[in-house]
Amino acid sequence: QVQPVESGGGLVQPGGSLRLACVASGSIFSIETMGWYRQAPGKQRELVGDITSGGSTNYADSVKGRFTISRDNAKNTVYLQMNSLKPEDTAVYYCNIHARSYWYSQFIDYWGQGTQVTVSS
Repeated sequence: QVQPVESGGGLVQPGGSLRLACVASGSIFSIETMGWYRQAPGKQRELVGDITSGGSTNYADSVKGRFTISRDNAKNTVYLQMNSLKPEDTAVYYCNIHARSYWYSQFIDYWGQGTQVTVSS
């Protein structure tokens, strides 16, 4: 199995910054895409952005120019740098790892437990 664990959430004022991290551990054979999703109260989970194993990134329009995704393949870690935060960025942020474990021959999605990000004055 693969276990992603997020960290770095919290309370921040509008215009502030936060950096989330997600470390994947377990019986990891290979990781393809690593990404971040978020879910606000009463809304569906949505993609924030993701990054391929080759470093190509993809972002939701609502965060382009403010958020940056990066990854450290040696540490099986993906980061989300969030700048110029807005109240509408308030949500639980989930890490998604598309990976193959040693125990299963196919790539599947693994999810973290989520970390709360609250943007409020």
